[in-house]
Parts: sequence; structure tokens; C-alpha cells
Amino acid sequence: MTTLSEELHPPRSEVGLIGWLRANLFSSIGNTLLTVVSGALLGLAVIGVIDWIVNRAQWSVIADNLRVLMLGIYPISQTWRVWATILIGVSLIGLGWGVWGGILRSLALGSAAAALLLNLFPVTNETRLYTFIAVGLIVGGYRLARGRAAWRRPVIVLGFLFPIVAVLLLRGLDERHPVLPLVRYDVWGGLLLTFSLALLGIVISFPVGVLLALGRRSSLPVVRGFCIAYIELIRGVPLVTILFMAQVVLPLFLGGETTLERSTRALIGVVLFSAAYHAENVRGGLQSIPPGQIEAARALGMNGLLTTALIVLPQALRAVIPAIVGQFISLFKDTSLVAVVGLFELVGIVDRIVSGQAIYRPYQREAYIVIAIVYFVISYAMSDVSRRLEQSGAGSIRHL
Repeated sequence: MTTLSEELHPPRSEVGLIGWLRANLFSSIGNTLLTVVSGALLGLAVIGVIDWIVNRAQWSVIADNLRVLMLGIYPISQTWRVWATILIGVSLIGLGWGVWGGILRSLALGSAAAALLLNLFPVTNETRLYTFIAVGLIVGGYRLARGRAAWRRPVIVLGFLFPIVAVLLLRGLDERHPVLPLVRYDVWGGLLLTFSLALLGIVISFPVGVLLALGRRSSLPVVRGFCIAYIELIRGVPLVTILFMAQVVLPLFLGGETTLERSTRALIGVVLFSAAYHAENVRGGLQSIPPGQIEAARALGMNGLLTTALIVLPQALRAVIPAIVGQFISLFKDTSLVAVVGLFELVGIVDRIVSGQAIYRPYQREAYIVIAIVYFVISYAMSDVSRRLEQSGAGSIRHL
């Protein structure tokens, strides 16, 4: 006989995985039949895909051209500069993981996994050594900075300096320099060019977009009118048109004999395009801030600059984190459009490989599947960082 003090648990068939399956997939005869048929079809599809991947697909198109896919025609003798840039970047990621944890933990683990997975390809022993050094720097940076809150500001400063250092390393100083000879942007290609355009585009276009959003709310008619005209004009034109204008029209404005390389002109077009969309996203965040907060800041004696920098912008940016990161992802994927102006980023160089060499022409499917996976993984990682950043409460009001 049970007593009132005894705890009665629900039947095992009503909770957990069994309960969920019973409630959602086998709740009736019709649902059961539909589940069985769908499961059988899905199983056949999965078996067919696995059989194609293992037995029929020819992945030599990727393995034989791995270096070209990664770096384009970047000089082989200067490949160490690419690895030096990567090692500096992963060191900063490791330090950030140790100082903050959270979001950067996923980025650090993902970077380490990518470095180790690279060893599955037929790479040189030098490349394998670099990948293990990268993993060691991530772990070492984490252990070195773990629990050191005082390191936050130096790590932030180093993070802002990293794009400048990366460009100097990859680009070089002078054609006759003994250590860092000049490597023109036009020989960059593959994943290196894709990452360079995306990273520099994000770093430059975001602050420009913030300034445009603030300018659109300015009390000065000239500033407000210019920002509105710029945003509406750029948003009304497709990116391909802007890229062509950057390649053809921009040299005319600069005298017809400009020394700007095609990659630089493409970057300018990407920045101009993305900044307009960032401006609209940030403007939406600015409009979500209650006027009472601005009035309270003024009552405390804060001027307009401090009010915007310390009160308005942090909350406005947090409110539109999904939209901002969505634009980052869109910018990353839009870099594939530079192929139409003769630049060989990741998609462009794959097209050049499969269309320019008859031996690889039958393997277009394999090549583009790998490229699609690369784009998906990077875009998903950026989306995951956005979700974690939003959940962390960065920029939100602290209630005391």
C-alpha cells in the first residue's frame, strides 16, 4: 500500500526519448505508417550518399589542388608568411579563450579541430608541423591567460592590431626587402583571398556603417542628407554592379592611371555595399532605445559623445546582433561574386580548376560539394557566435 509521502514517477513510456517518440512519431496508426515509410526512404538515401562518398566519388580534384585552393598562386617561397599570420591569429584566440572563455572557447576548439583535420589531406610534413604548432599555441595561450582578468585590455588591443599585422605580413613591404618582399594582392587567391576580403570587409564596413547610421540621425541637414542619399543609393544597386563600377569607373575618378590593384578595388566595392546595410541595421537598434535614457544621461551632465558611446550604442548594437552577424555572413558569401571581375577566390579558383583542366572536368560535383561544406561550416560558426553573444547579455542594461 502506498503512502502520501511516496513519490510516484510517471510511466517510462510517457517521458524521455521513448515518450517523445510515442507522442510525436507513433501517436496514431497514420503517424506510425508515415514514420516507417519516411524512415525507410531516408535510410535508403543515406546509404546511397555514403556509397557515393566512399566508393564512387573522386576527391583527387581537391587533394591534387589543395595548395591552389588555399592560397591561389601565392609564391611558394613565401608560404611561411601565411602560416605566421595563422599562428599569430590562433595565439590570440587561445589567449582570448583563457581570459573570457565562453564564446571564444568554441572558436578555439573549432580552430584546433580544423588544424587537425587538415592532416587528413595529403599535405607536406612542413604543413603538418605547422598544424600541430597551431594547436599547441591555442592550448598554451589558454593555459597562460586562464584566470588573468588583467590581460583583457592588452588582448583586446592586440586583437585590433592583428588585421594590420596580418596585411603587413601577407602583403610585404618592398619588392627588394630581404625578409618581406612585396606580394601583390592580385596573386592572392583561393581561401586566402576569400578570408582577406571577408575579414577586411567586416573590419572596415562595420564602423563605417555605424557612422552612417549616426549621421542619418544627425541634426545637421548636410550630413543627414548625404548619409540618407548614400544608404538609399547603395541599397538600390546590386553588388555585382558595384564591383564592376569599382573595377571600371573608379580608375577614371582617380585619373585613369591608378595603381590600385583589382583586389583592392573589389574590397572597396564590398565595403561600400556592406556599410549601407550595416547602417540600416544599426539605425534600427538606435530607434529601439527609449528617449528617457538619453534624457537621463543629459541630466547627469554627459555630453552627446559620451551619451552615444556609453549609453546608446552598446544597447543599440546588442539589440541588432542577429542582423549584424547576418550581414557579416552575407558579406562572407558575397565574396564569391568577385569571380565575375576576374579574381580567383575560393569559388572562382574551383571553377578555373574544373573548367581549365580536362582531367578534373567530370568531378565538378565533388569540388563544389567541398566548397559548399566550407561555406556552411564558417557561416554556421559565425551564427553560433552571434547566438552565444546575444545570450551573454553583452551591452544590456545591468540592474543593480
